[in-house]
Amino acid sequence: MAGSSTTVTQKWFATPLWKRIVLALILGVIVGAFWGEGAQSIRWIGDLFIRLIQMVVVPLIFITIVAGIVAMGDPQKLGSLGIKTLAIYMGTTLVAIIVGLTLAAIIQPGVGVDLSAATPGELQAPIPIGERMMSIVPTNPVAALAEGNVLAIIFFAVIFGMGILVVGKNAQPMADIMDAGAEVMLKLTHWVMEFAPFGVFALIAWVAGTQGVAALLDVVALAATVILALVFHTVVVHSSIMKFVLGLSPVKFFKGAKNAMLVAFSTSSSMATLPVTLTAAEENLGIRPAVASTVLPLGATINMDGSAIYVGVVSVFAAQVFGVDLSLIDYLLVAATTTMVSIGTAAVPGASVFLMAAVMGTIGLSPEQIAVVVGFVLPFDRPLDMLRTSVNITGDLSVATTVANWENEFDREVFDSTGKSRQRSEI
Repeated sequence: MAGSSTTVTQKWFATPLWKRIVLALILGVIVGAFWGEGAQSIRWIGDLFIRLIQMVVVPLIFITIVAGIVAMGDPQKLGSLGIKTLAIYMGTTLVAIIVGLTLAAIIQPGVGVDLSAATPGELQAPIPIGERMMSIVPTNPVAALAEGNVLAIIFFAVIFGMGILVVGKNAQPMADIMDAGAEVMLKLTHWVMEFAPFGVFALIAWVAGTQGVAALLDVVALAATVILALVFHTVVVHSSIMKFVLGLSPVKFFKGAKNAMLVAFSTSSSMATLPVTLTAAEENLGIRPAVASTVLPLGATINMDGSAIYVGVVSVFAAQVFGVDLSLIDYLLVAATTTMVSIGTAAVPGASVFLMAAVMGTIGLSPEQIAVVVGFVLPFDRPLDMLRTSVNITGDLSVATTVANWENEFDREVFDSTGKSRQRSEI
């Protein structure tokens, strides 16, 4: 009996993590569909998984960023990396919103839709860009760490890492501590990820049991438009970046990114997925720590391709529902506003739903109309939130791969092998 138990355990850990997560996703949908509301009783397992990930996020961000900057060996290189990173993130977000707006204009999901039965939702005003930019500089770095203020943590980590570089030899003990700390945090992340299949199973069962795919039936056209835009952006845009910009295999890129994409799908949070994203970047995609530890935490905060697509499509949907004719200028205004608003989108589940007011307001919708639209989309937001978070994470890894190539911080051998040997040794 004990022998058979040991054999099952060995087979479980010998199976690649992504296959275990996929199995958990499938079983979660099946169990949730049959169990219904009762699946709520196992949600705590998924919440525990998210808490475990959140536990390692803040120290992982700070320590790996500092270690990555120290590994650069040249403070000037950080400036080049930062400019390229921000430019590509903004560029891919703009492309994402153009894809969403184009498909929404062609498919016209809002034509003929009646929102008279929708219950108005509560709106959260978007954070002004100026206020968000000012909050990047922490008045108390320790408080920023305690509160999980990611932009402030990134800013302080960058300054701290540059300080170690400038001080040089006398700061070597601190550099060694950060380097060792990064290794420890990645090991902790591996341990946490062993719990991922169970957490994913519980989360998916809860979603399928309490909301289910049936929630999408009321808004098939809108949901189909969003999903089509998300799939197009993920497959066509990022494959094109890999193939035509970098000369890399898109298939190998997606294979290397699959663990992070699956966890993002289950948690609906870019920030909660960050530890997995960092691991996938370094071990599967060949992105060296100097780039991975700086580009990815920033991406989890400001790169919201999926959210930008969603907000843009819903805004055009709302205009079509209320009979607002959009000109080319209106579409350009929506694109520009959505690109900026996506920077202010919190990397947590469902946040983009409550940040649509700024975008919809630019095309002349009243607060009452916006509230009705938000109330209409909320019931089916969770399934789409899972998809757009996966798109966000894919964008993070695509940009990181691009920057790593341009900064000569890319290991082609690891990318071509998709990290299989290292992944198995860890699992």
